[in-house]
Amino acid sequence: MPAHTHHAIDYLEFSVTDLAAAKQFYGAAFGWQFTDYGPGYCGIQGEGREAGGLTVAESVTRGGPLVILFSTDLEASLNAVRAAGGRIVKEPFTFPGGRRFQFLDPSGNELAVWSER
Repeated sequence: MPAHTHHAIDYLEFSVTDLAAAKQFYGAAFGWQFTDYGPGYCGIQGEGREAGGLTVAESVTRGGPLVILFSTDLEASLNAVRAAGGRIVKEPFTFPGGRRFQFLDPSGNELAVWSER
């Protein structure tokens, strides 16, 4: 089985209402770095390649697929999300295989972070 990579995604585009605020939040919370491609889009840099993007939209609707990031230290990730301005919508809870929490980013996207402990 392949190893999990801390905070990694394969490729996913997030709609955001404020590109600068989204870049600030994800950079502060998870250390993500970006490549700007114009005023309405930036790429999310991953290990050795681009992992996704942020695209500007007029509004964001919650629901749909839940993006779940992996963390080697759930408490540190929780604290980083809070410090970056994320809103915790589900405090850490245990499930078969680990623990996780869910949060909203500045645009209202709901994501989760999980850990094996």
